[in-house]
Amino acid sequence: MIAIAGGTGSGKTFLVKKLINIYGKDRVFPIHVDSYYKNLSHLNIETRAKTNFDHPSSFEFSLLAKHLIQIRRNINTKIPIYDYTTHTRSNEVKIINNPYKIILLEGIFALYKKEIRKLINYGVFIDVNENLRIERRIKRDMKDRARTYESILIQYNNSVKPMFMKYIKPTKQFADLIIKKPDNSDLDYIKLLSIIDKIIY
Repeated sequence: MIAIAGGTGSGKTFLVKKLINIYGKDRVFPIHVDSYYKNLSHLNIETRAKTNFDHPSSFEFSLLAKHLIQIRRNINTKIPIYDYTTHTRSNEVKIINNPYKIILLEGIFALYKKEIRKLINYGVFIDVNENLRIERRIKRDMKDRARTYESILIQYNNSVKPMFMKYIKPTKQFADLIIKKPDNSDLDYIKLLSIIDKIIY
């Protein structure tokens, strides 16, 4: 199990997709920490929208830990599917029932909880310039989450940035590898590929 953490827009999902392309879907399975956002279906939509989704209290880490343990034991596990537009969990789930070689746990809080860190073998933190991360977040949220430019900036300044500084950036200390850019110019990226090669081959 490899945890991939970092701030919003750092390239976590990009790295996961790249590793899956290199090693194949039959060997690598991604789990997104965002899938474990708490289900807010009991609240009205206005109240849901006011939730600070960049605070660790928004996540159900106990369920994530339980599922990681099940996966380690090769027990069929139902991974939640989260709907960002309604802030609720879908009735559908993603089932992992195959003993994959590599599990990639991706998300801003992938290295946050001690009980999660105990279950992973390697921690990766993607350390990218803030301006680039903001630019990527704006593009993503406008395209994939039906957000306006203004609402994205307000959320970033009011919650995303302060939560990053308080909760996410400190998890860098728990990383075995710190990647600036996922290409062959980055020594820690090359080390990551070497680690995965040894596990798979």
